Amino acid sequence: MSSSLEHMIFDDSANLRTWNDAATQWLRETVHKKTHKDDCAKLVWIHGHWNGRSLRSIDRMAIQALSDAKLQEGVSPATVNRYLALVRAILRRAWREWEWIERVPFVRLLSEPRRRVRWLSSELACKLLDLLPALQRDVVLFALSTGLRHANVVGIRWDQIDRHRRVAWLFADQVKNGEDLHVSLNDTALEILDRRKGKHQEFVFSWRGKQLKNSNTRAWRRALREAGIENFRWHDLRHTWASWLVQEGVPLYALQEMGGWKSVTMVRRYAHLAPAYNLKHAQVIDRCLGK
Repeated sequence: MSSSLEHMIFDDSANLRTWNDAATQWLRETVHKKTHKDDCAKLVWIHGHWNGRSLRSIDRMAIQALSDAKLQEGVSPATVNRYLALVRAILRRAWREWEWIERVPFVRLLSEPRRRVRWLSSELACKLLDLLPALQRDVVLFALSTGLRHANVVGIRWDQIDRHRRVAWLFADQVKNGEDLHVSLNDTALEILDRRKGKHQEFVFSWRGKQLKNSNTRAWRRALREAGIENFRWHDLRHTWASWLVQEGVPLYALQEMGGWKSVTMVRRYAHLAPAYNLKHAQVIDRCLGK
């Protein structure tokens, strides 16, 4: 917890609660959250604007001013919305549970542009792989084979691998949705594991005797340039994995389970990539019409 927040005084006898009180109480009650550190960072920033401000004085105009101040830093609407969502959550708890305020002001989130799905064709992916050094190639290929996020790929340990059952296990605290995830290992993934065996006692991917921490390196960016691939992030490897599966007819419910998405809404973004798979359903109407 930031030192500026640790020294906030929570006074049970105070008749007029402040934002400082609410922020401190929130951090006390949510210390178990995976996003606790992120909340601390956001609250430090908000503290610079609302330090000592009474909760009752926080209205729509105050929230709008806070939103505008964050936008002026040049961040995206999505980033601003994460701050606003935290403010809303704290104010709701101050109203419902702590009974410090009589109502919650309306918090309007900013409109976010719809995020596109960026993925590579198999030909372009192979071109990229050929331009990468051996270790980097194995890391990227493992991501394309499993759909795992960057942190899960570089952090995977040998004790999470069941070679006989062809599965890798991720525990709840390693997965974004907070639930255990089993990852089926195809032939490509197994070949990578065989190549990496014996290079490090604990971690699958290592560099100079230590766990590989980052794969978004100069070699990665250079390979992207040489392959002629623009506007492509490391996380887009996961989009590529999902896009390939859907185009080959893997149903969305199976993709959701494989990728560890908690909501089907998250996998709906790939639905448009399966026109051939959906065609067989559309042709049911042909049979109804006697075609």
